[in-house]
Amino acid sequence: MTKEEITEKTTSEEAPSEVISVADLDVKEESKEQVKASVPRVESGGSSIEEDTKKVAKKKKRKKGRAQLSKGNVYIQATYNNTLISVTDARGNVVAQASAGACGFKGPKKATPYAASVVVKALNEKLKDTGLVEVDVFVKGIGQGRDMAIRTLNQQGYRIHTIKDITPMPHNGPRPKKARRV
Repeated sequence: MTKEEITEKTTSEEAPSEVISVADLDVKEESKEQVKASVPRVESGGSSIEEDTKKVAKKKKRKKGRAQLSKGNVYIQATYNNTLISVTDARGNVVAQASAGACGFKGPKKATPYAASVVVKALNEKLKDTGLVEVDVFVKGIGQGRDMAIRTLNQQGYRIHTIKDITPMPHNGPRPKKARRV
């Protein structure tokens, strides 16, 4: 049994049936030299392997630029407590997002129409580099900020292609409570 076979046995997932020590092997000195000679040597110019891998890792890092978009989707979620807006590309990958809470509004002020307009303006700042021009708007929820968000999108210079309401509606929903007897 050679050293390579032992390393293959120990690296495989199966547990070895018997333990073999290096002293038990009858490996000739000539075969050790042959193995050393057969291993290719890489000249690294005096640097260690760790330094070489660090250099390779540094080369791989690149700064990501913003993708150029011409058309995208805007999802507006207007709840009683907050207004959330996210912008995606045509495939559905989120490019930018903002909410009234992230813009600094607290408490019941997050659900106001003014907060929704501030959210759209904050998104516009994030999307300046992308070149987004035409959007499809999907509105979800019944909060106060939904109409103002659409108006502000139009004022910011985005061409609104379609507006679709995707508020979930029950198709009869759960059974109602029994009538109260007074």
